[in-house]
Amino acid sequence: MAYDVVVIGTGPGGYVCAIKAAQLGLKTAVVEKNATLGGTCVNIGCIPSKALLYASEMFAEAQHSFPALGVEVGKPKLNLKQMLAHKDVTVEQNVKGLDFLMKKNKIDVHRGAGRIIAAGKILVTGEDGKTEEIETKNIVIATGSDVAGIPGVDVVFDEKVVVSSTGALSFDKVPASLVVVGGGVIGLELGSVWARLGAKVTVVEFLDTILGGMDGEVAKQFQRMLAKQGFDFRLGCKVTGVKKAKKGASVTFEPVKGGAAETVEADAVLIATGRKPYTEGLGLAEAGVGLDERGRVKTDGHFQTNVPGIYAIGDVIAGPMLAHKAEDEGVAVAEIIAGQAGHVNYDVIPSVVYTSPEIASVGKTEEELKKAGIEYKAGKFPFSANGRARAMLHTEGFVKILADKATDRVLGAHIVGFGAGEMIHEAAVLMEFGGSSEDLARTCHAHPTMSESVKEAALATFFKSIHI
Repeated sequence: MAYDVVVIGTGPGGYVCAIKAAQLGLKTAVVEKNATLGGTCVNIGCIPSKALLYASEMFAEAQHSFPALGVEVGKPKLNLKQMLAHKDVTVEQNVKGLDFLMKKNKIDVHRGAGRIIAAGKILVTGEDGKTEEIETKNIVIATGSDVAGIPGVDVVFDEKVVVSSTGALSFDKVPASLVVVGGGVIGLELGSVWARLGAKVTVVEFLDTILGGMDGEVAKQFQRMLAKQGFDFRLGCKVTGVKKAKKGASVTFEPVKGGAAETVEADAVLIATGRKPYTEGLGLAEAGVGLDERGRVKTDGHFQTNVPGIYAIGDVIAGPMLAHKAEDEGVAVAEIIAGQAGHVNYDVIPSVVYTSPEIASVGKTEEELKKAGIEYKAGKFPFSANGRARAMLHTEGFVKILADKATDRVLGAHIVGFGAGEMIHEAAVLMEFGGSSEDLARTCHAHPTMSESVKEAALATFFKSIHI
């Protein structure tokens, strides 16, 4: 059977692309090598990690916040087995939801590893070794990314003691001590889970700051918050060795700017140094599909590779490795294939760190604006001055709005605080429509809400806040 579109990979980019293509009337199929649909995000990434983040946050709330609210429940007891079971049920529900969506949209699912043997032809090899050839007018590569490891360091993942993000979702007991190599989003999120449950967490980071690429003020303030939660940071350090021992493992590192090496022993080590594009076994070289210097599939402004009829989206191409970025690209490429004008606005892609408190940002940072020579104005408002935040004991953090000095058009928004991941979207919508800080400040916000702090930050950007 010949298809209009075949998508290789069913992560957020792939399955969304397939659904959109089917909705537009294209005969569509997907190829998935794993037993379940959903890719890394649904099975071993976004979804299970958020289940554990929320559960561990509730455990911490019961320990530290309930007494102040007048809720006496005694000392909470951790049932790790049940917490992990909640995570697994959450994943299962999402996977079943994807199976339903494939059937609803009449999308054929081909199980096995897909390899492009020519433009318009894919060979699918199942686990049993049996193969089938699929013909299609268009191929979309949506194979995502894989764990990057540590450059120049031989790391053997047993996913029990020396773990990637996958193993860090399934410790059978809380490690007394955990070393996290990498101070990015994944490391801080999973480190937060186990810190709340009782682990002593040490973060070793190559850069001089955590959350490299995020707004500098946000990263600095957030590091202080995590330090209060018990995190220990070793910044500006290069890891030179990770060794598993009879009990636990050790991490050896040395200051990037020179100095004596140090070795830290721990019950477990999480390697969270980022991800790399997954292109293994796709037959890209044989098909003539070009890659860039970082191993990403090269595409033009319409997501097409140098081979006509072969497209790529998501983590496997340039840009931030975010599920929602991949989803938007999936919609856009399906529209392009259907003859429409698919487009992604890369200037308005929010990013969220699901720690406690959360961090959310969209658009430019102050550092980026300064580097580009753009004159801007900034307005801030702390949650400590917000009535709802006080009532909920969530007064940590602030909102910062950045706007063009001449036009007042909002160029960026950054939030550290409870529910930041939900609040960031009013800034994203505003920016999508080219709105100003005055537009946001003059939009009525319900009282009392955390979102009033976004309004107050906008007020501070174009004139003055009311409540400080």
